Amino acid sequence: MSILLLGPDGQVGWELRRALAPLGEVIALGREGTDGLCGDLARPEALADTVRRLAPKVIVNAAAYTAVDRAESEPELAQHVNGDAPGVLADIARALDAWLVHYSTDYVFDGSGDRPWQEDDATGPLSTYGRTKLAGEAAIRDSGCRHLIFRTSWVYAARGGNFARTMLRLAAERERLTVIDDQVGAPTGAELIADVTAHALRCALREPDLAGSYHLAAGGETSWCAYARHVIDVARAQGQALAVREIAPIPTTDYPTPARRPLNSRLDCRRLAQAFGLSLPPWQHGVDRMLTEILDVR
Repeated sequence: MSILLLGPDGQVGWELRRALAPLGEVIALGREGTDGLCGDLARPEALADTVRRLAPKVIVNAAAYTAVDRAESEPELAQHVNGDAPGVLADIARALDAWLVHYSTDYVFDGSGDRPWQEDDATGPLSTYGRTKLAGEAAIRDSGCRHLIFRTSWVYAARGGNFARTMLRLAAERERLTVIDDQVGAPTGAELIADVTAHALRCALREPDLAGSYHLAAGGETSWCAYARHVIDVARAQGQALAVREIAPIPTTDYPTPARRPLNSRLDCRRLAQAFGLSLPPWQHGVDRMLTEILDVR
Protein backbone atom coordinates (compact mmCIF):
# COMPACT_ATOMS: atom_id res chain seq x y z
CA MET A 1 0.00 0.00 0.00
CA SER A 2 1.35 3.44 -0.92
CA ILE A 3 0.87 6.39 1.45
CA LEU A 4 1.53 9.95 0.27
CA LEU A 5 2.64 12.10 3.18
CA LEU A 6 2.52 15.87 2.69
CA GLY A 7 4.31 18.14 5.16
CA PRO A 8 6.80 15.47 6.26
CA ASP A 9 9.23 17.93 7.87
CA GLY A 10 6.80 19.58 10.27
CA GLN A 11 6.33 18.48 13.87
CA VAL A 12 3.53 16.02 13.14
CA GLY A 13 4.80 15.07 9.69
CA TRP A 14 8.20 14.09 11.04
CA GLU A 15 6.61 11.68 13.52
CA LEU A 16 4.24 10.37 10.85
CA ARG A 17 7.21 9.17 8.80
CA ARG A 18 7.94 6.74 11.60
CA ALA A 19 4.39 5.85 12.63
CA LEU A 20 3.08 5.17 9.12
CA ALA A 21 6.05 3.10 7.93
CA PRO A 22 4.67 -0.27 9.14
CA LEU A 23 1.46 0.30 7.13
CA GLY A 24 3.06 0.54 3.70
CA GLU A 25 5.40 2.50 1.45
CA VAL A 26 5.49 6.11 2.66
CA ILE A 27 6.17 8.69 -0.04
CA ALA A 28 7.23 11.79 1.93
CA LEU A 29 6.86 14.88 -0.21
CA GLY A 30 7.82 18.35 0.99
CA ARG A 31 6.99 21.69 -0.59
CA GLU A 32 9.93 21.66 -2.96
CA GLY A 33 9.25 18.14 -4.20
CA THR A 34 11.57 15.95 -6.26
CA ASP A 35 11.63 14.45 -9.77
CA GLY A 36 8.97 16.84 -11.02
CA LEU A 37 6.65 16.12 -8.10
CA CYS A 38 5.00 18.94 -6.12
CA GLY A 39 4.03 18.87 -2.47
CA ASP A 40 3.25 22.60 -2.18
CA LEU A 41 -0.35 23.24 -1.08
CA ALA A 42 -0.08 26.79 -2.43
CA ARG A 43 0.20 25.34 -5.97
CA PRO A 44 -3.03 23.34 -6.28
CA GLU A 45 -2.76 22.46 -9.98
CA ALA A 46 0.77 21.09 -9.68
CA LEU A 47 -0.19 19.33 -6.45
CA ALA A 48 -3.19 17.72 -8.15
CA ASP A 49 -1.03 16.48 -11.03
CA THR A 50 1.41 14.95 -8.56
CA VAL A 51 -1.26 13.09 -6.60
CA ARG A 52 -2.81 11.72 -9.79
CA ARG A 53 0.61 10.58 -10.99
CA LEU A 54 1.39 8.79 -7.73
CA ALA A 55 -2.16 7.41 -7.24
CA PRO A 56 -1.64 6.55 -3.56
CA LYS A 57 -4.04 4.43 -1.54
CA VAL A 58 -3.85 6.97 1.31
CA ILE A 59 -3.10 10.71 1.34
CA VAL A 60 -1.99 12.09 4.70
CA ASN A 61 -1.97 15.88 4.75
CA ALA A 62 0.22 17.13 7.59
CA ALA A 63 0.98 20.39 5.76
CA ALA A 64 -0.74 23.66 6.66
CA TYR A 65 -0.35 27.41 7.00
CA THR A 66 0.23 27.60 10.76
CA ALA A 67 1.51 31.16 11.27
CA VAL A 68 -1.59 32.19 13.23
CA ASP A 69 -0.78 35.89 13.61
CA ARG A 70 0.70 36.35 10.12
CA ALA A 71 -2.45 34.87 8.62
CA GLU A 72 -4.28 38.05 9.59
CA SER A 73 -2.19 39.92 7.01
CA GLU A 74 -2.00 37.03 4.51
CA PRO A 75 -5.59 35.76 4.40
CA GLU A 76 -5.51 34.75 0.73
CA LEU A 77 -2.43 32.58 1.14
CA ALA A 78 -3.83 31.02 4.31
CA GLN A 79 -7.07 30.26 2.46
CA HIS A 80 -5.22 28.69 -0.48
CA VAL A 81 -3.21 26.39 1.78
CA ASN A 82 -5.68 25.62 4.58
CA GLY A 83 -9.01 25.96 2.79
CA ASP A 84 -8.66 25.32 -0.93
CA ALA A 85 -5.87 22.73 -1.14
CA PRO A 86 -7.60 20.20 1.17
CA GLY A 87 -10.61 20.37 -1.17
CA VAL A 88 -8.37 19.63 -4.14
CA LEU A 89 -6.86 16.66 -2.31
CA ALA A 90 -10.31 15.44 -1.33
CA ASP A 91 -11.64 15.55 -4.89
CA ILE A 92 -8.68 13.56 -6.15
CA ALA A 93 -8.93 11.11 -3.26
CA ARG A 94 -12.53 10.43 -4.22
CA ALA A 95 -11.60 9.96 -7.88
CA LEU A 96 -8.81 7.54 -6.91
CA ASP A 97 -10.96 5.77 -4.28
CA ALA A 98 -8.25 6.70 -1.77
CA TRP A 99 -8.41 7.76 1.87
CA LEU A 100 -7.56 11.29 2.97
CA VAL A 101 -6.23 11.98 6.47
CA HIS A 102 -6.24 15.64 7.46
CA TYR A 103 -5.50 17.68 10.60
CA SER A 104 -7.52 20.57 11.93
CA THR A 105 -7.60 22.60 15.12
CA ASP A 106 -9.48 23.78 18.19
CA TYR A 107 -9.33 27.25 16.60
CA VAL A 108 -12.49 26.37 14.63
CA PHE A 109 -14.39 27.08 17.88
CA ASP A 110 -14.98 30.45 19.54
CA GLY A 111 -13.41 29.44 22.86
CA SER A 112 -16.45 30.25 24.96
CA GLY A 113 -17.54 28.41 28.09
CA ASP A 114 -15.57 25.78 29.95
CA ARG A 115 -17.03 22.54 28.58
CA PRO A 116 -14.82 20.43 26.30
CA TRP A 117 -15.84 20.86 22.67
CA GLN A 118 -17.51 17.93 20.94
CA GLU A 119 -17.20 17.20 17.23
CA ASP A 120 -20.76 18.30 16.44
CA ASP A 121 -20.73 21.53 18.43
CA ALA A 122 -21.34 24.77 16.56
CA THR A 123 -18.15 26.34 15.25
CA GLY A 124 -17.21 30.02 15.40
CA PRO A 125 -13.56 30.73 14.59
CA LEU A 126 -12.09 33.96 15.93
CA SER A 127 -9.19 34.27 13.48
CA THR A 128 -8.26 33.94 9.83
CA TYR A 129 -6.34 30.79 10.67
CA GLY A 130 -9.39 29.23 12.32
CA ARG A 131 -11.70 30.24 9.47
CA THR A 132 -9.41 28.80 6.81
CA LYS A 133 -8.95 25.53 8.71
CA LEU A 134 -12.73 25.25 9.03
CA ALA A 135 -13.08 25.86 5.29
CA GLY A 136 -10.67 22.99 4.65
CA GLU A 137 -12.75 20.68 6.81
CA ALA A 138 -15.93 21.63 4.96
CA ALA A 139 -14.33 21.06 1.56
CA ILE A 140 -13.25 17.57 2.55
CA ARG A 141 -16.66 16.62 3.89
CA ASP A 142 -18.45 18.08 0.86
CA SER A 143 -16.27 16.07 -1.53
CA GLY A 144 -17.69 12.76 -0.38
CA CYS A 145 -14.24 11.16 -0.14
CA ARG A 146 -13.39 8.65 2.57
CA HIS A 147 -11.59 10.67 5.20
CA LEU A 148 -10.34 11.02 8.74
CA ILE A 149 -10.18 14.57 10.09
CA PHE A 150 -8.41 14.99 13.42
CA ARG A 151 -8.86 18.25 15.32
CA THR A 152 -6.06 18.72 17.80
CA SER A 153 -4.62 21.47 20.01
CA TRP A 154 -1.45 22.90 21.59
CA VAL A 155 0.81 20.68 19.48
CA TYR A 156 4.47 20.32 20.46
CA ALA A 157 7.45 18.10 19.68
CA ALA A 158 10.97 17.65 21.00
CA ARG A 159 12.25 18.49 17.53
CA GLY A 160 12.31 22.20 16.75
CA GLY A 161 11.05 25.13 18.78
CA ASN A 162 8.20 24.86 21.25
CA PHE A 163 6.66 26.53 24.31
CA ALA A 164 8.71 24.46 26.77
CA ARG A 165 12.01 25.43 25.14
CA THR A 166 10.99 29.09 25.26
CA MET A 167 10.09 28.85 28.95
CA LEU A 168 13.38 27.12 29.77
CA ARG A 169 15.37 29.77 27.92
CA LEU A 170 13.56 32.63 29.63
CA ALA A 171 13.71 30.92 33.03
CA ALA A 172 17.49 30.74 32.71
CA GLU A 173 17.68 34.47 32.02
CA ARG A 174 15.00 36.08 34.20
CA GLU A 175 13.84 35.91 37.80
CA ARG A 176 10.20 36.63 36.95
CA LEU A 177 8.04 35.39 34.07
CA THR A 178 4.48 36.36 33.18
CA VAL A 179 2.40 33.73 31.37
CA ILE A 180 -1.23 33.68 30.20
CA ASP A 181 -3.49 31.85 32.61
CA ASP A 182 -7.00 32.12 31.12
CA GLN A 183 -6.46 29.97 28.02
CA VAL A 184 -7.07 26.29 28.84
CA GLY A 185 -6.29 23.21 26.78
CA ALA A 186 -4.15 20.09 26.66
CA PRO A 187 -0.57 20.09 25.35
CA THR A 188 -0.55 17.31 22.74
CA GLY A 189 2.63 15.69 21.47
CA ALA A 190 3.25 15.17 17.76
CA GLU A 191 4.37 11.66 18.66
CA LEU A 192 0.95 10.87 20.16
CA ILE A 193 -0.87 12.36 17.17
CA ALA A 194 1.18 10.28 14.74
CA ASP A 195 0.71 7.04 16.67
CA VAL A 196 -3.04 7.54 16.99
CA THR A 197 -3.24 8.40 13.29
CA ALA A 198 -1.53 5.16 12.27
CA HIS A 199 -3.74 3.10 14.56
CA ALA A 200 -6.95 4.81 13.42
CA LEU A 201 -6.01 4.55 9.77
CA ARG A 202 -5.33 0.84 10.08
CA CYS A 203 -8.74 0.37 11.70
CA ALA A 204 -10.53 2.52 9.12
CA LEU A 205 -9.02 0.63 6.20
CA ARG A 206 -10.69 -2.49 7.61
CA GLU A 207 -13.88 -0.73 8.70
CA PRO A 208 -14.71 2.15 6.32
CA ASP A 209 -17.68 3.20 8.46
CA LEU A 210 -15.15 4.68 10.89
CA ALA A 211 -14.57 7.56 8.47
CA GLY A 212 -15.35 10.99 9.88
CA SER A 213 -14.12 13.75 12.17
CA TYR A 214 -12.55 13.19 15.58
CA HIS A 215 -11.00 15.24 18.36
CA LEU A 216 -7.48 14.14 19.24
CA ALA A 217 -5.72 15.61 22.26
CA ALA A 218 -3.89 14.37 25.32
CA GLY A 219 -5.87 13.77 28.49
CA GLY A 220 -6.53 16.38 31.15
CA GLU A 221 -6.27 20.15 30.89
CA THR A 222 -4.02 23.02 31.93
CA SER A 223 -3.39 26.70 31.33
CA TRP A 224 -0.28 28.10 29.69
CA CYS A 225 0.85 29.40 33.08
CA ALA A 226 0.39 26.04 34.80
CA TYR A 227 2.10 24.38 31.84
CA ALA A 228 5.09 26.70 32.29
CA ARG A 229 5.27 25.93 36.01
CA HIS A 230 5.21 22.20 35.26
CA VAL A 231 8.07 22.59 32.77
CA ILE A 232 10.17 24.51 35.29
CA ASP A 233 9.44 22.02 38.09
CA VAL A 234 10.47 19.07 35.92
CA ALA A 235 13.61 20.85 34.74
CA ARG A 236 14.67 21.65 38.29
CA ALA A 237 13.99 18.06 39.35
CA GLN A 238 16.37 17.00 36.59
CA GLY A 239 19.11 19.24 37.94
CA GLN A 240 18.72 22.34 35.79
CA ALA A 241 19.91 25.57 37.40
CA LEU A 242 17.34 28.26 36.58
CA ALA A 243 17.17 31.91 37.60
CA VAL A 244 13.39 32.21 37.68
CA ARG A 245 11.75 32.64 41.10
CA GLU A 246 8.21 33.57 40.09
CA ILE A 247 5.88 32.60 37.25
CA ALA A 248 3.02 35.08 37.46
CA PRO A 249 -0.37 34.56 35.79
CA ILE A 250 -1.74 37.22 33.43
CA PRO A 251 -4.95 37.42 31.36
CA THR A 252 -4.95 37.18 27.58
CA THR A 253 -5.86 40.86 27.42
CA ASP A 254 -2.43 41.73 28.84
CA TYR A 255 -0.72 40.07 25.85
CA PRO A 256 -2.47 41.34 22.69
CA THR A 257 -1.76 39.57 19.40
CA PRO A 258 -2.98 40.18 15.82
CA ALA A 259 -5.07 36.99 15.94
CA ARG A 260 -7.51 36.26 18.75
CA ARG A 261 -6.94 32.98 20.58
CA PRO A 262 -9.78 30.86 22.01
CA LEU A 263 -9.85 30.81 25.80
CA ASN A 264 -11.42 27.35 25.94
CA SER A 265 -9.40 24.88 23.87
CA ARG A 266 -10.63 21.79 25.68
CA LEU A 267 -11.50 18.97 23.26
CA ASP A 268 -13.79 16.06 24.14
CA CYS A 269 -12.03 12.98 22.72
CA ARG A 270 -14.51 10.32 23.79
CA ARG A 271 -15.67 9.64 20.22
CA LEU A 272 -12.10 8.88 19.16
CA ALA A 273 -11.41 6.70 22.19
CA GLN A 274 -14.59 4.66 21.74
CA ALA A 275 -14.32 4.27 17.96
CA PHE A 276 -10.72 3.06 17.98
CA GLY A 277 -10.38 1.47 21.42
CA LEU A 278 -7.92 4.04 22.75
CA SER A 279 -6.97 5.49 26.11
CA LEU A 280 -5.39 8.91 25.69
CA PRO A 281 -2.64 9.53 28.30
CA PRO A 282 -2.51 12.60 30.54
CA TRP A 283 -0.77 15.55 28.93
CA GLN A 284 1.99 15.43 31.57
CA HIS A 285 3.24 12.06 30.27
CA GLY A 286 4.16 13.37 26.85
CA VAL A 287 5.52 16.66 28.13
CA ASP A 288 7.76 14.91 30.68
CA ARG A 289 9.13 12.62 27.98
CA MET A 290 9.77 15.57 25.68
CA LEU A 291 11.54 17.45 28.47
CA THR A 292 13.81 14.48 29.17
CA GLU A 293 14.81 14.51 25.51
CA ILE A 294 15.51 18.21 25.20
CA LEU A 295 17.18 18.55 28.60
CA ASP A 296 19.60 15.76 27.66
CA VAL A 297 20.84 17.82 24.72
CA ARG A 298 20.93 21.25 26.38
